[in-house]
Amino acid sequence: MAFGRSKRAARKSARTEPVTLKILVAGGFGVGKTTLVGAVSEIKPLRTEELLTEAGRPVDDTDGVEQKSTTTVAMDFGRITISDGLVLYLFGTPGQDRFWFLWDELSQGALGAVVLADTRRLADSFAGVDYFERRGIPFTVAVNCFDDAERYPVETVREALDLDEETPVLLCDARERDSVREVLISVVEHAMRYSGTHPAPAPAGG
Repeated sequence: MAFGRSKRAARKSARTEPVTLKILVAGGFGVGKTTLVGAVSEIKPLRTEELLTEAGRPVDDTDGVEQKSTTTVAMDFGRITISDGLVLYLFGTPGQDRFWFLWDELSQGALGAVVLADTRRLADSFAGVDYFERRGIPFTVAVNCFDDAERYPVETVREALDLDEETPVLLCDARERDSVREVLISVVEHAMRYSGTHPAPAPAGG
């Protein structure tokens, strides 16, 4: 009897085990990636921030984000439960050029990505857009609506970034949990549609 109960318990546990998915959060320097991860993470976020130094000024473009005093040097990490059956692990990528070598490692196994954009520095978004397009990783562009930034319609942003019609573009506030949650749901939904219309290539020699 005890053996039978343990088998039933094991089957129940297997049925209720949530699906876990990896989502990247990318974007330019100072765009709000660390803030976004921290806003929704149900665990204390892992952060790898270091103070900006005078030595880094020649390579760290702080135009438009002069108040920023720290930078992510490896990644941000957080977790959010979307539903009983779905948990997202969030990996925030470093924004500066000199840390882009970490992107390849962080992107392994990712379902999709958020490209966080700032309309005051929209050109900083091109690197993330190009990276995910080249690697076939579906992504959503989320425009972080800073208080002092001009607001533009999503179609204007889409045109400026030369995005495909299928790529979602949303306005968000990276400080607000509900706003960020909507962005993450958009990424998952878009990735599921993308996988249905872009089948993975067959293994070589099959």
